Amino acid sequence: MVWISGGKFKMGSEGTQARADESPVHEVNLNGYWIDQTEVTNAQFAVFVEATGYETTAEKDVDWELMKVQLPPDTPKPHDSLLQASSLVFKTTNGPVDLNNYSSWWEWKSKASWRHPKGKGSDILGKENHPVVHVSWDDANAYAKWAGKRLPTEAEWEWAARGGLKDKTYPWGDEHIATGAVKANSWEGSFPYDNVVKDLFFYSAPVKSFEPNPYGLYDMAGNVWEWCSDWYNFDYYKELNNGKVKNPQGPKESYDPYNPYINQRVIRGGSFLCNDDYCAGYRVASRMKSSPDTGSQHTGFRCVKVF
Repeated sequence: MVWISGGKFKMGSEGTQARADESPVHEVNLNGYWIDQTEVTNAQFAVFVEATGYETTAEKDVDWELMKVQLPPDTPKPHDSLLQASSLVFKTTNGPVDLNNYSSWWEWKSKASWRHPKGKGSDILGKENHPVVHVSWDDANAYAKWAGKRLPTEAEWEWAARGGLKDKTYPWGDEHIATGAVKANSWEGSFPYDNVVKDLFFYSAPVKSFEPNPYGLYDMAGNVWEWCSDWYNFDYYKELNNGKVKNPQGPKESYDPYNPYINQRVIRGGSFLCNDDYCAGYRVASRMKSSPDTGSQHTGFRCVKVF
């Protein structure tokens, strides 16, 4: 782990790429904390599973009674085949698609899990040093508790990602991700059908494959999204008292006007699928979200600890 000294910073973004939930920019004051230098790896997660017998969300059949409360009323029950142990796996398209239609490039694949990242028949042999994926927020939180740690708050995550650089767009500064030397594992080309793979990785990369930020933290941009402890609330930044806050823990409840039935947690940092045409999630201020019982091929986590 790396020690991150406390301090004040301007959290959020109001730039040309900023989304509405990233503003207003507000002052945050944090105490110091320790944070994992890398995303939690397959090898590390395997130790946890072996020690505890833990079964991840993706390895369990879906409970329709729990799922339907996250859906609009009167949503019909899907076929039983879609309620089996499964997770979301990326699939390339044959050409341009509507980027608002996520189902164009995501497949709900049976038997996909952290052990089988592409579904039945795939494995993680030789990928022990890749970030663990297909982990839900519940899975990440369980690992963190077992390790004597916790998930970072959204503010802690952003402060660490900024690496001590003031008002910069990325963990390395303001140079665009596609300019100069390769800086992170992201989608290079036209998403989601043409990846030129300049960074040498189509899917996840081993941790420490790219240069760290000034705090010595790896993959704070790209590779896989990382769970934070906070509930996601679209209006949270607007509701902060006087625009200044100390050690924020996030909103008390989730709210997303685009998905009003789903409680969601914050994810940060972008992934190997991020591209300016789609999400630009590798920006330090970029916010995304997902339901805590959802895992996918590009979502992982890292932990923090306060002694």
